[in-house]
Amino acid sequence: MTGWYERAIYPALVRLDPERAHWLALRGLSALDRLPGGQWLLRQLCDSPVDDRLAVDCLGRRFPNPLGLAAGFDKDAEAVGALLALGFGFVEVGTVTPRPQPGNPRPRLWRLPGERALVNALGFPSTGMAAVRARLAGRQFPGVVGINLGKNRETPLERAAEDYLAVLATLWDVADYLVVNVSSPNTPGLRELQARSALVELLRALGEENRRLARLHRLRPRPLLVKLAPDLDIADAGHMASDAAALEGGADGLVVANTSTDRSLLCRPLPGFPGGISGRPLRARATALTREAYRRAGGHLVIVGVGGISSAEDAIERLRAGASLVQLYTAFVYEGPGLPARILRGLLAYLEREGLRSVEQLVGVDA
Repeated sequence: MTGWYERAIYPALVRLDPERAHWLALRGLSALDRLPGGQWLLRQLCDSPVDDRLAVDCLGRRFPNPLGLAAGFDKDAEAVGALLALGFGFVEVGTVTPRPQPGNPRPRLWRLPGERALVNALGFPSTGMAAVRARLAGRQFPGVVGINLGKNRETPLERAAEDYLAVLATLWDVADYLVVNVSSPNTPGLRELQARSALVELLRALGEENRRLARLHRLRPRPLLVKLAPDLDIADAGHMASDAAALEGGADGLVVANTSTDRSLLCRPLPGFPGGISGRPLRARATALTREAYRRAGGHLVIVGVGGISSAEDAIERLRAGASLVQLYTAFVYEGPGLPARILRGLLAYLEREGLRSVEQLVGVDA
């Protein structure tokens, strides 16, 4: 399937505006998601390995494998089943806002093929929490589904908690875990919520609501994670890990890291595009942040590593740095639907070479 994509599909998509190409790809996956037998067909075409050695037990869930699709690809839960059928062990939906919003004006997404990177200034385009709930409610998936929580652009920072609480409450029972996105560079002022006092206050409010809903449903609270920016100082990221671990009812984990506004990560000067960089240029920094967060958290937080992962070797590096799970997005855009299976086969080959019984044995060995 990969060769077919590279020879026939990608050359056609790359001629299109990046956002138009993404829309078409998502429409195709969404159609297969709804088509009887569509997910089975994707599983047959991709032949993604299913092996207990790849399973990860964390966040109170069993992940079929440690490879996830990061938030941003399927913002509105349109193709979750199809994406899992490609081999992903988990899919993170979102970012989801309380009310529908269009996001920032176009153009707002650019390819940097020579860097294997994207620049996006999307600004949380979302059909809103009610639409996402309608697509997920009552469905069972062969993998883990996370929800990435955001706020509407027009909501002032002093009322941001109301937006996060609304999305959490609406989607709590259709999510396996929840991620608080306070690190996108494309919503004005959002990163101010990463300041210690603001983050502590927000997480305490979300933790209280999380426990209330758990009591109401007679279930355990949903795991709650925080997504950090890669532009934090390494020491700041470590301190945030320590602070979050100590919060009453606070974070269970960290997603490290979001897109970066640091243009020095690129090999060539970038034209005046706004927004955040994702893909290969983030790999070294995201790995270093993962390692520092793992060291500081002392085993109290689950680390999800994201940023620049495009191969089994990248995934192994991030796991050894301290991530229990890894996510990708940009590489999926460039390499297509065969990528998850290729990475998982590479992970299995590595486990066999090293004589390891489980991918969990890799976590933190280089931290």
